[in-house]
Amino acid sequence: MSQLYYGDNLDVLREHVPDESVDLIYLDPPFNSNASYNILFKSPIGSGADASIEAFDDTWSWGPAAEEALLDIMHSGNHALHTLMQAMRASIGTNAMLAYLAMMAVRLVELHRVLKPTGSLYLHCDPTASHYLKLVLDAVFGLERYRNEIVWKRTSAHGNVSATYGDVTDTIFYYSKGPSPVWNKPMMPLSEKHIDTKYNQVDASGRRFTTRDMRNPGVRPNLHYDYAALNGITYKPHPNGWTCTQNKMRQYDEEGLLHYPAKSDGRLRLKLYLDERGGRPMQNLWDDIPPLNSQAQERLGYPTQKPRALLERIITASSNPGDVVLDPFCGCGTAVDAAQKLGRRWIGIDVTHLAIGLIEKRLREGYGDGVEFETVGVPRDLASAQRLARDDPHQFQAWITLKLGGWPWMGGKKGGDKGVDGYFYYLGRGAKPETGVISVKAGTHINPAMVRDLWGVMQRDKHPLGVFVCAGLPTRGMAEEAAAHGIAEMEFGRFPRLQIFTLAELFGGLKPKLPPLVSPNRRAARVETRASHQPGAQASLL
Repeated sequence: MSQLYYGDNLDVLREHVPDESVDLIYLDPPFNSNASYNILFKSPIGSGADASIEAFDDTWSWGPAAEEALLDIMHSGNHALHTLMQAMRASIGTNAMLAYLAMMAVRLVELHRVLKPTGSLYLHCDPTASHYLKLVLDAVFGLERYRNEIVWKRTSAHGNVSATYGDVTDTIFYYSKGPSPVWNKPMMPLSEKHIDTKYNQVDASGRRFTTRDMRNPGVRPNLHYDYAALNGITYKPHPNGWTCTQNKMRQYDEEGLLHYPAKSDGRLRLKLYLDERGGRPMQNLWDDIPPLNSQAQERLGYPTQKPRALLERIITASSNPGDVVLDPFCGCGTAVDAAQKLGRRWIGIDVTHLAIGLIEKRLREGYGDGVEFETVGVPRDLASAQRLARDDPHQFQAWITLKLGGWPWMGGKKGGDKGVDGYFYYLGRGAKPETGVISVKAGTHINPAMVRDLWGVMQRDKHPLGVFVCAGLPTRGMAEEAAAHGIAEMEFGRFPRLQIFTLAELFGGLKPKLPPLVSPNRRAARVETRASHQPGAQASLL
């Protein structure tokens, strides 16, 4: 079964992923670009709740964790990597870049360990540290295991070109664990223009073909011979020689694949039939997969989200159905989504509950009951959920909001949200999507004033419904304050305008009483398949 892990990928790899158990690794780690990435979601009604939530800081700094990573590398047994990291330390110093490289290097050691001998790794990065990362990859995998540097054109334009060239590409390094990795040769389809221009000859049977020169690109004395063709004419080779042996030339001739020149002193050419061509072999410049635009159906709003077509190409080329694909920085889950679609098993790891919740939603919305996976490291019972609320309130807010079918608050810094931590989108009047608000209180010090704050936001922003979620039990005053705002009668039933929902109710199998929920990332409102259309139905996307 596929697995989705919450936690530090280094710990997960060491504790849960056995040696040589993975067929393909794709990683798209933070790029050390010193940028705080915000996740953006657009509401289905196109207004009101659009905003952002800080998912992670792509910022590295030198400290104890980096020192520990260098010690782990020293004890890893990889002398080449240890020597490289010491040389880097001497040359660039103990700064943010070295911290980033140390944290990446110790993880690449583990990723190399879990790869099968026939496995491959693709590391997606930008120019900020790509030159350093290639040195680290060479040390971990060996110079002989480098396969390609793929250049992906990720955007068509860049405005900041006053003093530099426009930065429009990413780099993807491709390495193999052993000498014979899984390889399904990727082909590019031929364009109509290419077909019309190149395959412009037709044989007696009506098959379109083109021809290829049979001169060797280099000087090959062993392939320098006169060839007596079946048409009775003997042809001279190019000074470099032919491209094939005399036996192979005879085979081509007998199969009717040689194209005889009009003149006896002309050059033989090889026929290439259009109906036998699967396309043209893929090169290492990928400019045919555009980035996700703002209206893309698959767009989740994750700032570094890659198009699924990019991952499908990689997974198809370097794995087979049933193989295991690992993404240790899985973010919003494009790699695991592509792996699921292509019939692979997968392992995804991320350090935020927000990412884990997004991936769960993405898979269940995309595949319904047809997707089977285990999520490890998230709260499984009331005690673990309360522990998360106590230890990491912000992670708890993201987790519970997603768990209830909502989407986390995206309004930047905390404090100006008046207690709003998320939104949910539901079918309102005329089956059109409307927005409700969620307030989450992870602590134990809660009171009626917090419920009144939520009601104030609902009135200010004209939200008909709101949910107040608390880790502990509400006071009587809180329950009375919520009940005082009455019932909203809607197309799908009657619902409390403001309701209180607790962790105890969640783990008791209950859900907030809400109309059918819809995803904010669908162009048209779509009712969740498990949400009943009957009045009074309770709905959740999870």
